[in-house]
Amino acid sequence: MTTTTRTPRMTTALLLALGLGSPLMAHAESLRFGGNFTDDHSSSRAMEIFQEQLAERTNGELTAQLFPNMQLGGAGENVDQVASGAIMGTWIGVSYLSRTVPELEALSLPFAFDSREDAFALIDGEVGELLDEKLAEAGFTALGYMELGFRHVTNGVRPLDTIEDFQDLKIRLQPNQTHLDTFRAIGANPVSMDINEVYGALQQGVLDGQENPYSIISTKRLDEVQSHLSDTGHFYDYIVVVANRDKFESLSDEQQQAVQAAMDEAVAWQRHTAAEEDTAARETLIERGMEFTPISDETRSALREASQGVVDDLRDKIGADIVDRVLGELES
Repeated sequence: MTTTTRTPRMTTALLLALGLGSPLMAHAESLRFGGNFTDDHSSSRAMEIFQEQLAERTNGELTAQLFPNMQLGGAGENVDQVASGAIMGTWIGVSYLSRTVPELEALSLPFAFDSREDAFALIDGEVGELLDEKLAEAGFTALGYMELGFRHVTNGVRPLDTIEDFQDLKIRLQPNQTHLDTFRAIGANPVSMDINEVYGALQQGVLDGQENPYSIISTKRLDEVQSHLSDTGHFYDYIVVVANRDKFESLSDEQQQAVQAAMDEAVAWQRHTAAEEDTAARETLIERGMEFTPISDETRSALREASQGVVDDLRDKIGADIVDRVLGELES
């Protein structure tokens, strides 16, 4: 599925010019959503489902215009555009909102998640409700959480067999303080950088490596500039779909319900699809020539132990209540 180049607003204008526009279509409104994921990423395809569902559920009264693949700028720019009301919403890695809503960093506890099922149980429960409230206080309405997935390290220097192999590697991370602190704790040299700059930085040798879910490594073609792949799984990451709260609340109750129902359909599809594509993406990377080195239980234990001080720091930073609530739900 691809986004049509003829926008619903253009179609409406043409109908009205011909005297064929209905009163319903005369009041049609188009909601713009920007994203940094490529067109073929499962989240972008899910947004196309949202687009179809929204038009169907509102009989064309509400439509969505989608701008994936950094058409409206990088991840940070998309967040700023939503905050200012320049666009209705964005689908974004949740870490890009952690500077605005620090409590979101509680989702980034190192080596805390054992499965995607645990991750979704957490975000669909009381923790998710609490974070939605914090997002609302910052001017955003959370419409849903998709899977970005477990994050894994790639690099162009050496296989990662032991914790010592991480020493001094210049690794790109998202702009999330907990992520950065975790990689400092395990001996790496982390660098915060927007995703739109990563390929070039790796190609030029400015970075030694980066970390992302397999799907992003594959769709961004990072295997072209990286040789070593591992399965560190150091964080589980979500994609959050957020809207400008004021713009969302300006919709009628029926329209808000249609937007949410359409997004629920899209999120359910994406979660299922992302799970299927995760292993396939790893195999694709290996087939393209990356050397895959699984992280041993011994090394994983050493990485977890080295990074546990980050959890204590996070308690001091954003409050022990939210951190302990996350840990408690994951351990239950």
